[in-house]
Amino acid sequence: MNDTLATIQHCAVRPGRPLRRQTTLRGMIATWRERARFRWDLKRMAETNPHLIDDIGLTNRQVEEEIAKLPFWQR
Repeated sequence: MNDTLATIQHCAVRPGRPLRRQTTLRGMIATWRERARFRWDLKRMAETNPHLIDDIGLTNRQVEEEIAKLPFWQR
């Protein structure tokens, strides 16, 4: 890839305020993909092995809420 994926600051720098950690666009995309994959796996687990939901410490309502989340561009 090229250098067009520059670092993005989360907040403006203000006097007396420390600079927050910077996140790259690649990192944000990787995080989004990881969360989307988790929701996909969670949905599959709820359908095929619902007893495993209890094993990971989630309730059915929590699973339904997580699965129902839309990608940011569909909100």
